[in-house]
Amino acid sequence: MGHRSERLRMRSEDAIDTKIVNTKLKTKERARRDGRMLATLRSGSLPFTPDVMSWLSVKLEKKSSRVTEEDVKSLLASA
Repeated sequence: MGHRSERLRMRSEDAIDTKIVNTKLKTKERARRDGRMLATLRSGSLPFTPDVMSWLSVKLEKKSSRVTEEDVKSLLASA
């Protein structure tokens, strides 16, 4: 009876530790990705590759089909 609760407690503690480590890694990766995407935006024009359009739609809070050249320019100006 006590073994199961012990395993569950250990698993939740491990999950907390893993989340702390992964949060730091993901923060660094997001910064690297933002740099890559901004470099791609500066070097090209619409239409971009699907990964860049997906990133743009998240940053601009618009559908990727609704993203215009003016939106890209305003994003680059604010970055």
